[in-house]
Amino acid sequence: MASTRDIRRRIKSVKNTRQITKAMELVAASKMKKAQQAALAGRPYAELMARMLAALADRVEEAQHPFLVKREVKTRGIILVTSDKGLAGPLNANLFKLVTDIKTPAKYAVIGRKGAQFIARTHRDLLAEFSVGDRVPFSEVRTVAEFMTKQYLEGVVDTVEILWPRFRNTLVQVPTLLPLLPLTSVKDVIADLRSDAGQSEAAHTGLPSQMIFEPDAGTVLEALLPLYVNREIYQQVLDARASEHSARMVAMKTAKDNASKLLDDLTLEYNKARQAAITQEILEIAAAQFTA
Repeated sequence: MASTRDIRRRIKSVKNTRQITKAMELVAASKMKKAQQAALAGRPYAELMARMLAALADRVEEAQHPFLVKREVKTRGIILVTSDKGLAGPLNANLFKLVTDIKTPAKYAVIGRKGAQFIARTHRDLLAEFSVGDRVPFSEVRTVAEFMTKQYLEGVVDTVEILWPRFRNTLVQVPTLLPLLPLTSVKDVIADLRSDAGQSEAAHTGLPSQMIFEPDAGTVLEALLPLYVNREIYQQVLDARASEHSARMVAMKTAKDNASKLLDDLTLEYNKARQAAITQEILEIAAAQFTA
């Protein structure tokens, strides 16, 4: 049995660990709530964009826009969204498992230090590494979106896809791969935007559009589709941040609970050791008196 001094040191160490994990749990919970609110704040923007595209859908020739032109896929372009820090449970590992399942040629633009380290370690083709703050400024995400759009238009990659941990609830984050470019059709884009805005397709059936576009519908569509791609990437990065903070909160809560359980076991062991030491001292005193 360990000495009481050693057990006291372990108890102190576990208490410190529990205090740290509890603080990290609270911080992650606060950040998760803010990230969820930021994700929901984008709904009115998605609704307005869906209305504008719906008004444009019957006035333009879709095949004219390069985002809507189908082409042979030789190299895929994937935006991988991971965390900068660890202590988030299996969040990043689940994403990396999905990356290893991709057998076709692909080039990666990575948001997050953990993802960049994985791509470099596994000798995959890394186009660029980006860093985005916890508050997810749109200007930083737009840089990523514009970079990948440029790679697509120049023919460096033949698709633009985003791989991120989709937030389902506090306990579940699902690694998801979403194709962004080329777009299938304007109508599918409208459906996606309305889904993000929490609206049903039936609610908009038969509604006439009174919008007037200047200088013309084709020019407006040409400006709107890049905005849609930027908005989709921004929304998924917000979603990934909510998933990261949620996973970290759960991991820290589990660590805190384990520390509490270990502390109870150590306290019991310490009490047993102290009782054994006291009993031994009493026996020694009694034996000394008996021999005297």
